[in-house]
Amino acid sequence: VKSEGPKLVPFFKATCVYFVLWLPTSSPSWFSALIKCLPIFCLWVFLLAHGINFLVSHRSASRILAGLIFSAVGDAFLIWQEQGYFIHGLLMFAITHILYSSAFGMKPLDLKAGLLMGVVSSSCYAFLYSYLSGPFTYLVAVYIALIGFMGWRAVAGMQLCNDLWTWTKLSACVGAMLFMVSDLTIALNEFCFPVPYSRFIIMATYYAAQMLIALSAVETRNEEDFRKRS
Repeated sequence: VKSEGPKLVPFFKATCVYFVLWLPTSSPSWFSALIKCLPIFCLWVFLLAHGINFLVSHRSASRILAGLIFSAVGDAFLIWQEQGYFIHGLLMFAITHILYSSAFGMKPLDLKAGLLMGVVSSSCYAFLYSYLSGPFTYLVAVYIALIGFMGWRAVAGMQLCNDLWTWTKLSACVGAMLFMVSDLTIALNEFCFPVPYSRFIIMATYYAAQMLIALSAVETRNEEDFRKRS
């Protein structure tokens, strides 16, 4: 944590800039899109700082970087969601969840965690269903399935029962859960009813989730450094 912390300073500063400026969503602009995406850009730099060779040789890290790229594009689309770009943002984040799921991998399988995430995801969709109409009835179902699958793979990687968890696996797990909280808040606020302080909740959990998932990518690098020192 001590070795990675300083590399995240630009991310924390960019996040503070976003919350301090708190630009109104009623007047979208390229400047507001830049400010919103800036913390994610900093996470690109965080991963790139570990070296191109590291990203090329470790698929999980490169897939998380790709997920962050699609996330930034999704963020930009959502700036103009009132102008009809909400579905575009939804698509970008759906791709992000596919990339993160691939990065977390399918081992161990942990069907119990999968069943738990399936129940949680199904319950969320069952609640939202009566508020949905048109194409969102199906799009939201697919999206919830994808983010639920991503959450399953992150939780499965913890291996708590076998006492094999690491701080980076914990980061992935907590990050995935926060991402689900952020997206559920968006869904409730967009389709169901106004959520008090929704924007703050959405962005705070979103930035924290992306940071933790980016941190989870450095595990393989840390293992290599440990072997070299040994």
